Amino acid sequence: MSEAGGTAVGAADGDGGIQEGFVRRFWRLARGYYTGDQKRTAWLLTAGVIGLTLVQIGIQVRFNLWNRDFFNALEARDRGAFFGQMGTFLLLTTGSMVVAVFQLYVRQLLQLRWREWLVFRLQNRWLSHSRHYQMNFLPGSADNPDQRISENTRWATAMAIDMAVGLFQSAVMLISFVGILWTLSGSLLVSFGSNEFEIPGYMVFAALIYAVIGSVLTYFIGRPMVEINIRRNEAESDHRFALIRIRENSEGVALIRGEADEDRGLRRSFGHVVNVMKDLMRTERRLMWLTSAYGMIAGVFPILVASPRYFAGAITLGVLMQIGSAFGEVTRSLNWFVDNFPRLADWRSHLERVVALEDSLDTADMLEEAESRINVTEGPLPDGREVLAFHDLQIGQADGNVLVGEANAEIEAGEKVLIVGESGTGKSTLFRAISGVWPWGSGEIRVPPRDHMMFMPQRPYLPLGTLRAAIAYPANPRKFPDAAVVGALERCGLAHLTGRLDEEERWDRMLSLGEQQRLAFARLLLHRPRWVFMDEATAALDEANQDAMMRLFTEELAGSALISIGHRPGLDLFHDRTLRLVRSPDGAKLTAPQTPRVVGPRRRRIAAAAGTARRGVARILRGPSGRG
Repeated sequence: MSEAGGTAVGAADGDGGIQEGFVRRFWRLARGYYTGDQKRTAWLLTAGVIGLTLVQIGIQVRFNLWNRDFFNALEARDRGAFFGQMGTFLLLTTGSMVVAVFQLYVRQLLQLRWREWLVFRLQNRWLSHSRHYQMNFLPGSADNPDQRISENTRWATAMAIDMAVGLFQSAVMLISFVGILWTLSGSLLVSFGSNEFEIPGYMVFAALIYAVIGSVLTYFIGRPMVEINIRRNEAESDHRFALIRIRENSEGVALIRGEADEDRGLRRSFGHVVNVMKDLMRTERRLMWLTSAYGMIAGVFPILVASPRYFAGAITLGVLMQIGSAFGEVTRSLNWFVDNFPRLADWRSHLERVVALEDSLDTADMLEEAESRINVTEGPLPDGREVLAFHDLQIGQADGNVLVGEANAEIEAGEKVLIVGESGTGKSTLFRAISGVWPWGSGEIRVPPRDHMMFMPQRPYLPLGTLRAAIAYPANPRKFPDAAVVGALERCGLAHLTGRLDEEERWDRMLSLGEQQRLAFARLLLHRPRWVFMDEATAALDEANQDAMMRLFTEELAGSALISIGHRPGLDLFHDRTLRLVRSPDGAKLTAPQTPRVVGPRRRRIAAAAGTARRGVARILRGPSGRG
């Protein structure tokens, strides 16, 4: 996490080259939306926002003219003109309200569509080619991608559009009102010694100087806010992650009575949030001194500067008020940076996190092009046989250390092979390489077609939703008839769940680990893959349930190949041969016994029956007192 955070901060405080890179990367996010398959909707909505904004500006210009006529009517004590201007005011107000509401709707729709496109794009890239898994091992990879996709994209797109519209509106307002202000302000006669000269449109120059002073002071006072907001996002996401981690591991925390330690950790995590927020509050206070004074002075400054011409009788009260209004619009346009600097800093922090995720995904994509990587070839051999074969396979870790130094083996379709070895020799990583999610290493793996394979980890994945969806995963729940689903559950000792197929629960919490593992075997019965890969998939089962599940491979799934990792007693009886990963200084070696022990189907059935009889005798010998 810290490395990712350091990258983001570096981007925020970098030099002009990095800033240019940031702008270019932001444009990459926007360009994809405006040139991709959503471009028609994107440009139509953008045109709608621009058109409605121009209408709003037109109404504001008309309000400025109304300002002059209204105060002139007051000064002349013209009752008829006064009430006529009130009618004009009502019309302008109604039009402004209608246009503002529609502009808000179209702008929000543009924000929603852009965010939807960006979220789907990031989700797709994150899930494709197991990038969500591989990024966990890449140094400096973006942390908390869930928050970046769900939350940071919302603010990155919404604030970008809000500020783009605001900047466009300020630019057009500046163009519209600077001419009015130039014409109304006239010339200012300045004496310098014996010389006199005129400054035409002097109020425009006064507005420009006023805005430049405010912008420069705002930049230097508020500059730290960009980096502070990036740190705030990181601290809050880390605290959120700590909360989620406790929720997902609540049983383990409760059983070990770890709540006090977790509370200390959460307090320490939130303490980082508090410290960053104090830095942000300190900077915002400094900025508030400037902006509050700046805004108060802006109300009287134009009247003060233009008052000599009013007292000289050169302009009327209406023109004076019109000058004040026009000056306010010009300075407001020029002060866009001053008014929006805190939001700019906040937006930049969200955008940096989204861009950092994009960069991490780009880095993960480069794994496909790496010269040294495991080459996984999918499909049957030229003679049509399906095999699992390792040729000069070497498996490394993401940091370059060698885990498996040498593996050469071939497993035929229908074989039952057990892979054993000490902890840390790379058995599970070998399975990851077979599945194609672990690219680090070299050599070649020949695998069967992917849709013929199914992997069973120690803790099965149960998606959110109904029990039917969990059993059918990853297929559509409607693919399997009720009878098949019920039969699979009953065969795996889960008959008590057959009446709950359409209930939506957190099944990964409702079911014990043993029930979850049996549910995974029920999933096998529905999908009937030709190749099954088990990684300690019976570790939570007692011996009787383990034997019952493993008998699936001598009965219903007798034709399927089975490659499994396990240390439980009796597992070898359900396999034809054993491969062993032996630890060595230059990486584990995959070896086979000198005289492979081949266990045929009949021998496996006899062994399973003997195991059942042995457990029955043990229960009789224990007697009633042995029951817990």
